[in-house]
Amino acid sequence: RDFNERCAQCSEVNWGLTDGGRFYCRSCHNVTERTREVVNTDFITNSRVQTISKGLKKQEKNDGGCEWYICEGFQLVLKKQVEALEALGVCPQMKDEILCNFWRRYLQKTKQAYCKRPAGETVKALSVCESSTDVDSDPERPSLLHLLSLSESEGDLLTDCSFASSVSRVSESTSVYSGSVDGSLYLMKNQKEKLRMTMPMTLSFCYLALLWVREPITLSELLRFVVEGHIPYMNVFQHFPEKMKLCGLDLKIFCVESWPVYEEVFNKMHELAAFLDLPRFPDITESCFLHPDMLCMKYLMEANLPDELHNWTCRVVKKIGIGEVDFLTLMPGNKSTRKVKYDVLAAAVIVVVLKLLFLLDDRYEWLLSQFAEERNKNNTEVCMFYSGGPYFEFKKWYEVVKHSLDVEQKKLDEEKAKYLWRCEKPLFYSVKNKCKVLKRRQMVVNLQNQFGKLSGSVQRAEKPNPSSFQLSWSEENTDGSCFHGHSLKGILQEKCGLLRAMNPDYWLCTVKLCNEKLCGHLAHYREVEFPQSYHFVLGLFSFLLRIQPSYIHDEVCMIEHKLFNKKLCKKLKYNTVLRK
Repeated sequence: RDFNERCAQCSEVNWGLTDGGRFYCRSCHNVTERTREVVNTDFITNSRVQTISKGLKKQEKNDGGCEWYICEGFQLVLKKQVEALEALGVCPQMKDEILCNFWRRYLQKTKQAYCKRPAGETVKALSVCESSTDVDSDPERPSLLHLLSLSESEGDLLTDCSFASSVSRVSESTSVYSGSVDGSLYLMKNQKEKLRMTMPMTLSFCYLALLWVREPITLSELLRFVVEGHIPYMNVFQHFPEKMKLCGLDLKIFCVESWPVYEEVFNKMHELAAFLDLPRFPDITESCFLHPDMLCMKYLMEANLPDELHNWTCRVVKKIGIGEVDFLTLMPGNKSTRKVKYDVLAAAVIVVVLKLLFLLDDRYEWLLSQFAEERNKNNTEVCMFYSGGPYFEFKKWYEVVKHSLDVEQKKLDEEKAKYLWRCEKPLFYSVKNKCKVLKRRQMVVNLQNQFGKLSGSVQRAEKPNPSSFQLSWSEENTDGSCFHGHSLKGILQEKCGLLRAMNPDYWLCTVKLCNEKLCGHLAHYREVEFPQSYHFVLGLFSFLLRIQPSYIHDEVCMIEHKLFNKKLCKKLKYNTVLRK
């Protein structure tokens, strides 16, 4: 009560005492260097000692590190990621008002902080995972930690972190296999029952916060920024303070050796929202960037398609009701609502519109392209000045986009092949082999520098500034490579005051949808079973979103069944009657 200084991290005045006698903030768990003074009976007569300081624990270990916990590591990762998002232009309120509250709620739900531990609860600490290949074997390693019973002390909130600090004396014997205090406890089997924090889940946290503030960043863009290095994810532990030693089991938690997967981050985000018992998210309205009409406009520009297609995408969105607020808004825990992938949904709408107008059966779109090419040759001046632009040629568009797509795909493959998975900061799995690792690392760096000088290799250029568009097309180009202003009049006809496609036919990707919960997909996609034009369009949007074409194919099938629901019902009834 006598310590009234504000916390340097959160500016709160809410102090408690650790077992070592140091003050810690109950709000953010920041531990200070200040200790509670001991009442000395030599100067005060007829009085007794009220509190006795147990003495400082060994803050610094033999290797110069300090005690730290896994949740602190993930908190630093989230801090670095949200700061990177702020640098990209995200509103600053997302860090303190949204993401911070989500993180505190998660710590409370998982009983890592902001909770009381029942008195007399016994916690059994299991042995370190024997099967882990990341940890070197050592005959001196203890196989089982002692049983520890804990109880509340002097009204302080006892958290899992304070529990870990109380067992630090036992942890010291296993510290060579885990730089953190609770690294081995974190990997216990019973931890899997809770939504255990992982590196992909940090991105789920970020996307959840972005979705709450309705920022114009989709999940595919977020993951692309991660791959391009604009958001810390790979080797992010290099930004940890010097005293937070990372070794042993900590590497299994924080060391990432693969790129984040769209489906995993997306599913974890929904699990997290339900786990935190979050309320209904702010509405996704027509003016919001995540609305299909807005995203379709963006992807039409990036795919170099005519602007007139946007009217058709809006008609499809309105026809099947996927632009409604209740359909788009996230309601955590509501199993009756479908999980919406905003970017994938918009791409699928464009694919359906292209099928409606061009059929994409490897025949009809080429016939339309020949017709448009002849009209453009015969009436170039008329088309340019009186019809609003030349007729859209599918064949020419295919050639231009395919060339750019192949170039960008080759660049992406080369960057992935050249990516250095090993971090600059050397890692070691035990203190025993630390010297060997440091020597080997220094030797490798010296050899790389020497070979670089001999070969005259060029230093890696700085990464370009992030952009929402991977493929850019300018209407100012005179080579005719931009198709934004091209006209669709060659494939449309006016009927009853509305423009309709000249072709009345349409082919469905599948007649009956699969059970998504059982097989994971609404429909199965095999390239050999579909026309090459359809596969090319899926491949284009697959590259733009950095996901598998099968996920876009699923959304296309869902949209088709909503669009042609009445005709499909009649067909199924007719087939049933014929069977009878």
